[in-house]
Amino acid sequence: MLSHQLQSKTGTYVIWLQLGSERQIQVGRLGKVILKPGYYAYVGSAFGPGGVHARLGRHFKTHKKKRWHIDYLRAVCSVREAWVSYDKQRLEHRWADRLMGLKGAWLPAARFGASDCGCAAHLIGFARLPSLQRFLEGMEHTDLAVERIKPEL
Repeated sequence: MLSHQLQSKTGTYVIWLQLGSERQIQVGRLGKVILKPGYYAYVGSAFGPGGVHARLGRHFKTHKKKRWHIDYLRAVCSVREAWVSYDKQRLEHRWADRLMGLKGAWLPAARFGASDCGCAAHLIGFARLPSLQRFLEGMEHTDLAVERIKPEL
């Protein structure tokens, strides 16, 4: 799913997931998390081998060994779209902060996806999917190229 649209370059991404009904899930050592129905933005970066193509290719799969927080969430949510930047800067912390600043954002679980940094979380919840344009309007780098990738149905 989507992997033919992704490049093997390094970059930053947001995976947009949708959950149809309330769920309680166990997320590794983070513990039990109660998720409301809605949209979830998971922000990450891919600066290792295979870049964005390899990282998102793994995240898009539903059946896999659970290694990261996103793997537990991915097991119960469907992918709606992804936003990707192949910029050489690590933008995930700024992107998570920007998403938390958008109207209607909520923090589903403290430290989710952010156990190795100082961010509140790299998972942000929304009742409605915000637009990429709205997200980019508040960014300091207005010339940043971000691709919107939609899954094939």
